[in-house]
Amino acid sequence: MRLFVSSASVEEAMVCAAVARHLDLIDVVKPDEGSLGANYPWVVRSVREAMPAGTQVSASLGDALFRPGTMAQAALGAAAAGADFIKVGLFGVSTPGQAIELMRGVVRAVKEYNRDGTVVAVGYADARRIGSVGPLSIPYIAHESGADGAMVDTAIKDGSNLFDHLSPALCGGFVSAAHEYGLLAALAGSVQIRHVPELVEIDTDILAVRGAVCSGGDRDNGTIQPDLVLALRQAIDEAEQDRTSRRDRQLPGTVDAVA
Repeated sequence: MRLFVSSASVEEAMVCAAVARHLDLIDVVKPDEGSLGANYPWVVRSVREAMPAGTQVSASLGDALFRPGTMAQAALGAAAAGADFIKVGLFGVSTPGQAIELMRGVVRAVKEYNRDGTVVAVGYADARRIGSVGPLSIPYIAHESGADGAMVDTAIKDGSNLFDHLSPALCGGFVSAAHEYGLLAALAGSVQIRHVPELVEIDTDILAVRGAVCSGGDRDNGTIQPDLVLALRQAIDEAEQDRTSRRDRQLPGTVDAVA
């Protein structure tokens, strides 16, 4: 499972750079503008320039309203600033049809600029609280729009987490649907280290976090702590090793199987 950490500034990104070998991608957000708040293009560019060679950078385009042209322009700006991954929160989008229209514009804007750019459609586990498109429809939306990945986050950061709104079984269904479409499956939403085994068990491709690696667990006022990043990476590695060991023991011909 790949680990994405969301930084709110160049300074935080430099903290991430110090432990970059334990990360798969540095995300750039602006927490005071929402769950997927978009940061300034010059911040994205500065983070890109500060990262070690080979480290990928992600940029969020915000908790988007149904403004397909506006979001396509924003996507091009993020790509031009150096983002390898572009994430769009389908916050103010109420139907799959609207979501597909918006995402198609984003995908075209990014791919015409950089055909290797990765576009991720993001829904919200607590969609009912904001009236947005249902999270379990996101894999279909991503597929129909030509996006590369599907993600679920939480819109309202009130202390609840992903699993408070979607059970592990439903999250597993989301991941399976994404994989059936050949998409990356990413999960986020105030996820903590204790949730890692369940996320590994359902084959999550990407775990995206901020609060879990910030001082005091505070995504808004805390700052990224290297020791928390390392602890989360270790938890992921251990959960994956444990899962592999259990699968190996269950293979036909093993000692357990014979017994």
